[in-house]
Amino acid sequence: MQSMNRPLHKLDLLAALVARQADPEFSVAAGGVVTAISATHYAVSGLSRHVRLGDFVEHCSRAGRHLGQVIKVESELVQVSPIEPGEPISIRDSVLRIGEFKVSPHDDWCGRATDALCRPIDGRGPLAEGTIARSIISTAPASMSRRRVDKGFRTGVKAVDIFTPLCYGQRLGIFAGSGVGKSTLLSMLASADAFDRVVIALVGERGREVREFIEDTMGHNMRKSIAVVATSDESPMLRKMAPLVAMTIAEHFRDQGENVLFIADSVTRFAHAVREVAIASGELPISRGYPASVFTELPKLLERAGPGLEDSGTITAIISVLVDGDNHNDPISDSTRGILDGHIVLERSLADEGRYPPINPLSSISRLARKAWTPDQERLVMRLKTLMHKFEETRDLRLIGGYRQGTDPDLDMAVKQVPAIYETLKQTPADKSVVDAYAELAVALRNAALAGGQIQAAKRG
Repeated sequence: MQSMNRPLHKLDLLAALVARQADPEFSVAAGGVVTAISATHYAVSGLSRHVRLGDFVEHCSRAGRHLGQVIKVESELVQVSPIEPGEPISIRDSVLRIGEFKVSPHDDWCGRATDALCRPIDGRGPLAEGTIARSIISTAPASMSRRRVDKGFRTGVKAVDIFTPLCYGQRLGIFAGSGVGKSTLLSMLASADAFDRVVIALVGERGREVREFIEDTMGHNMRKSIAVVATSDESPMLRKMAPLVAMTIAEHFRDQGENVLFIADSVTRFAHAVREVAIASGELPISRGYPASVFTELPKLLERAGPGLEDSGTITAIISVLVDGDNHNDPISDSTRGILDGHIVLERSLADEGRYPPINPLSSISRLARKAWTPDQERLVMRLKTLMHKFEETRDLRLIGGYRQGTDPDLDMAVKQVPAIYETLKQTPADKSVVDAYAELAVALRNAALAGGQIQAAKRG
């Protein structure tokens, strides 16, 4: 009995320490200490052997425990970006490795609003925990294992359903400058009855607009929606995490066989957050101030949307892209447009004319439109675009009185019908969702033709 209680020999202690280091659980609890602090990140020694780029760590101080993410790994030091701003950090504070940041989505999350760390911000108590924990950093399904996109749906927005119809599993971008109406159009699309769930990532939004968007804009549609919010005053890490967390939640419902609508407003602010983190880690900019990692993170996020495996549902992604200075060829717009399956362009000039939503049908494209159109609808839309192009191309000529009726039959028809088309496409969030946009357009064109015939008859008389 005495031999069992005797102190361990030094060799026994050494053997126990070696065995503990070999234990995988030991690496999870590996720690280091803070050795340097800057405005955007802090350096930790003692963790280099135990962490990978992108791992999460926990900083421990007298003020509490706070999350951070590894943004650079050197042989002796690790650079960590704090997740939340204003975190009190001191030299020699302890830092423990956590690994991947995971969330456990639950069906009861519908109707709730959370921050980027999945903490509720709606004052309705804690969130229920799901049975499966998912890492917010994951890969898209294998390309040859995914279902094909083959079925269209109606959004209830006339200009979209006619000129850029959407399909389940499609990824569409809404491109516009600031204040043109991106968020308003997103709210109209979120009201579509075609989806089982809606997951919304509000990235870099003004704080006062969050409650208005959730309570007023979404309204009763929040019953099937989940909002993940990172406002403009939060850290770049939280703004970077918000769409990743929202996409992870969408993947949870997709894997249950549901059709999910994923909305991100906006992916440009996500790119700005990635840029801030990358530059803080020492990465050099390569394109108008954007480091290379920005153009790596964008496809990683957007490719996770789309159709799932054969026995799962779909994620239809509609994202807004803030066009800097109304330049539609800035690096983020150009890169995002090449990843997506279509884009809708909102023009400031159309908004100034009072045409809402200010969609330019001639600049907007849905690459999967032929899967949603019938052959007759496709021929009609191509004819309408021809007339609209003719109408816009001759606008200056008609303003100076250079147009003479009867010289160009297509132009004559465009002058009669295009104003009626534009009037039909007008729609606000207060208007009812349209079941059959083509039927409304047919009535408008028929009335325009009748009115034009009556005018000609009156002139002849």
